[in-house]
Amino acid sequence: MIAVTTSLRLGPLLRYVDESSATVWVEASRPCAAEVRCAGGARGTARTFQIAGHHYAIVPVAGLAPGSTEAYEVLLDGTPVWPLPDSPFPPSVIRTSHPEVVRVTFGSCRWAAPPVGKRDRVGPDALDTLAAGLAADPDAERPDVLLLLGDQVYADETSAAIRDRIAARRGLTHLPGGQVADYEEYTWLYRESWLDPEVRWLLSTVPSCMIFDDHDIIDDWNTSASWLADMRATSWWRERLLSGLMAYWVHQHLGNLSPAQLAEDPLYAAVRRTPDGTDVLRAYAAQADADPSSVRWSYRRDFGRVRVVMLDTRAARVLDEGGRSMLDPGEARWLRRQALGARDTCDHLLIGTSLPWLLPHLVHDAEAWSAALCRGERGERWARYGERLRRLADLEHWAAFPESFRALADLVAEAGTGPGAPASVCLLSGDVHHAYIAEPEWPATGPDARVLQLTCSPVHNSVPLSIRLGFRFGWSGPGRALGRRFARHGRGAHPGIDWRRTGGPWFGNQLMTLTLRGRSASLRVLRARPDGTGPARLTTVAEPHLTDP
Repeated sequence: MIAVTTSLRLGPLLRYVDESSATVWVEASRPCAAEVRCAGGARGTARTFQIAGHHYAIVPVAGLAPGSTEAYEVLLDGTPVWPLPDSPFPPSVIRTSHPEVVRVTFGSCRWAAPPVGKRDRVGPDALDTLAAGLAADPDAERPDVLLLLGDQVYADETSAAIRDRIAARRGLTHLPGGQVADYEEYTWLYRESWLDPEVRWLLSTVPSCMIFDDHDIIDDWNTSASWLADMRATSWWRERLLSGLMAYWVHQHLGNLSPAQLAEDPLYAAVRRTPDGTDVLRAYAAQADADPSSVRWSYRRDFGRVRVVMLDTRAARVLDEGGRSMLDPGEARWLRRQALGARDTCDHLLIGTSLPWLLPHLVHDAEAWSAALCRGERGERWARYGERLRRLADLEHWAAFPESFRALADLVAEAGTGPGAPASVCLLSGDVHHAYIAEPEWPATGPDARVLQLTCSPVHNSVPLSIRLGFRFGWSGPGRALGRRFARHGRGAHPGIDWRRTGGPWFGNQLMTLTLRGRSASLRVLRARPDGTGPARLTTVAEPHLTDP
């Protein structure tokens, strides 16, 4: 009999880490027992579960010492599979939380980097560049967590290599053509993105929190009720959506949960109870499609006295034109509990929303104008025009949900006001392919906390000249004047606050890092730049101090 060896297909990804425990995600080549062993003696094991012929495990690791840094290895059925033989990278480590100083690095919108030796037409990948810098200097300051704020994969903008595989599997003639069609093809995207050697090592040694945005499913996902009706009328949409949600749950969502949450999660338990969890997970995805309010993708993480609230701003939407909302009522109540629960317990409240709350004024006013037209403020003909414009120009951020925009402003002000309020409330976003800092201004007395919109995008994507010019104009005085004309025509209500850009705009492949020490907060904007004939490097393009101790 020929012995069948078990190999590591993808991972490991170090996901959740707190003072004494962690989780590590892996994909194996066959059913097996996955084990994580740390140099200091802490360990954990988990059996794989099966989805669509793939075998995954998320391994809870207990018994870690607070404030420790321990190298670890991964074993499958007792055979070491990580670190890889002859790896050029330092050992992967689990570093338990260090609550005195918390460093949060974030960004969004990452195309997979091309294979080694291929020209990168959009410039160096910021995650690759971060990984290379940390690998070259293992003692350098590193993030305590990576917040990946959406578009971790692009189901609708596939690489040439993925399109070649799709062509060989089913051809490109029928829709969705070169886009991803089902779960198997989604696994190709994750492998393409996460087998990049630098990114693979980085994700094995720096904890990560993730949330989807539109391209994880399709561009402009859930823009409007009529958009959704049009998509549901196609022959391929249902399989795409269910497969995308299933792949997201496996590859991204599970790792957002703590070991205790995993132990209590009924879906995770149901998937593990059966030899093949595909049908169980597919039924869950179908329920999420039929009744989005029955599922919660948002979650909360606390890092000492820093609270991170990650919001689902895609699947949780209410799309009926008479009551459009970025968050359904249950999701809005959940957000309120998490935000107000930061009082007296947190020095900083970070709200991760893949879509920026505060946009360039022209863009904000255009989105609010389009929303007013679609509501019928100017009649049926203008409503049809507003819908076409909304889809064509991607007018579907918070500003396109005016009541939600104002509700978030009110909640942020309440959370940041009074005794026990955090020193800062920062909204962390991506999506718009440039980076900036914006600061809201309330008409009367504002909150005690400093409130900031911190937007950073892309990690690795194209930033064409049209985007650069358009967003620069959107932030300009003439752009703001044009936006006011849109607002008057739409007869919409005033947003209730004003805001100003206090940093940027910055363009390129980039990341932001927040350093939070007590009630002090500082920010670094890091751009990936080519360095002659050598490897790319991250350079600091701005380093503002946000709050004092």
